[in-house]
Amino acid sequence: MQGTTRARSLLYVPKAPHRHKPRRHSRSGRLHRLVQQLRHRLPLNPVHTPPDRIPSGVSTKGQNESNPKRSLSYPAPVERLLAELTRLPGIGRRSAERLAFHVLRGDKQAAEKLARAITDVKSAIGHCSICSNLTEHDPCPICESEKRDRSKVLVVEQPRDLIAIEQTAMYQGLYHVLLGRISPLDGIGPEHITARDLLERIDNPERNAGGVPIQEVILGMNPTVEGDGTALYLTSQLEARSVRITRLARGLPSGWSMELASKAILADAIEGRQQVRE
Repeated sequence: MQGTTRARSLLYVPKAPHRHKPRRHSRSGRLHRLVQQLRHRLPLNPVHTPPDRIPSGVSTKGQNESNPKRSLSYPAPVERLLAELTRLPGIGRRSAERLAFHVLRGDKQAAEKLARAITDVKSAIGHCSICSNLTEHDPCPICESEKRDRSKVLVVEQPRDLIAIEQTAMYQGLYHVLLGRISPLDGIGPEHITARDLLERIDNPERNAGGVPIQEVILGMNPTVEGDGTALYLTSQLEARSVRITRLARGLPSGWSMELASKAILADAIEGRQQVRE
């Protein structure tokens, strides 16, 4: 009897502590119960209509019956829209698809409004005959204003640079927009910008706003290789003329554009402009 008890004690293996089963309140458990409930409630072959489904007025019944292979491209009108959108700077295929489907999901009135805005911007907007800025009326409001100092002309590359400087409210003179910059690698020379118009404004005061002679030319090109080259060309052309030549102080890192600068940086650049030649 004693030997049997000892043998049982040697074979005794303690039981593992009882572990409570985890409650089925976890995220996966709730999701599983939700799926089971939906399976009982939904029909076997549900018909799903997305809320942003694009209505079509053209019947497509029978169009793909002759061709068993599915087409991997969008319909022709969508492809034409994508091709035109990718022509815009900074717009790739993916960005063009997002824009195109945003237009498709919207109503027809919104698409027509966008189309009219694009058409109007080409038909109603032109360039000022004095400074080449974008305007609805010729001359532009800046050249037409008598409160401006018409003896000073700030030369910029693009109309958006003009807007960036105007937002600082630190400059009260006139402008001249070159509509580009000299870039020999891109085939852009002095004849492709409005440099000749600037020289004519200086040589003939009647070409300037109010017939006022220009006394100071401020070079406001962007701090890029092309901008510096354009500034050097204009300086060489202006040296033979009796005008003061200055350039905006460097407030931007090399390679940046003026439209990315803050108002404070541009204001300091205007106030601290450096003289190139008297």
